Amino acid sequence: MMARRWYGRDRGLTTRITLTYLGLGLLYVLFISALIAAGTGAVTVLAIAGIFAAIQLLFGDKLALASMGAKVTEPHEAPELHAIIERLCQLSDLPKPRVAVAETELPNAFAAGHNRRTATVCVTTGLMERLDPRELEGVIAHELAHIANRDVVVMTIAGFLATVAGLMVRFGVYSGMGGRGRDRNGAAVFLAVVVVSVIVYVVSFLLLRALSRYREFAADRGAAIMTGAPARLASALATISGTMDRIPTRDLRAAEGMNAFFIIPAVAKGFSLSSLVSTHPPVEKRIERLMAMQATLDATPAAVL
Repeated sequence: MMARRWYGRDRGLTTRITLTYLGLGLLYVLFISALIAAGTGAVTVLAIAGIFAAIQLLFGDKLALASMGAKVTEPHEAPELHAIIERLCQLSDLPKPRVAVAETELPNAFAAGHNRRTATVCVTTGLMERLDPRELEGVIAHELAHIANRDVVVMTIAGFLATVAGLMVRFGVYSGMGGRGRDRNGAAVFLAVVVVSVIVYVVSFLLLRALSRYREFAADRGAAIMTGAPARLASALATISGTMDRIPTRDLRAAEGMNAFFIIPAVAKGFSLSSLVSTHPPVEKRIERLMAMQATLDATPAAVL
């Protein structure tokens, strides 16, 4: 089978990743200066956060699968699912990832792993029950595009500074800024560090949310290129989004820790975060873009998306 040409990482995504790293780098310089002023306690927090980041990077996929109760399957256990993934990987010249299935009514999917050869694509039984094979193919292609773009590991690494800043804020609160045993100058320095930590955390949070939203657009486009059928993914997104209101609240809450990696966040309509802090762009906007791609293909079959 001849492989469909893969157009490489999305240029817009690459640009945004670069800008995000530059922005975080500038914040990092400011943050390190504050940590130096804070003394050894801050260094300890930095080391602990580094350990957490390393664990998440190396074992994040296993933790994600465990949180969903997902099981890695062999081809004979889920032949149709494996067949779809194998075909898409051949079309896009990607190594086949591990394939996992989570037993839950929640219709969703995600990709995990720190490189292409150790990646895992996980789909839920609720997703497979609700989508037809072509719609399911579109969702899986979206997850494979995340793997191709390597944006899962990028989000893990880029989130390190925000994690450190968040820990510093907690460290300052729980240690009692300016409390007993601190002189006035020491308290002032420590207060300044916590203020800087708050600023770094907020800015990092917003930068990462912006990157996260764009990477979903990039994965949608990648799926459209792989399958040549943007409308199928659009249909799948509409079905998944329309189903969320019927999923029990306890199931949505149980899965909310995975929302940044799901194809659509596990939240009911009316309870989603504002567009500024959401990890995903509005479903309606994604569908609109996909349908515009479909219109372009229909008008010019040889068009490049």
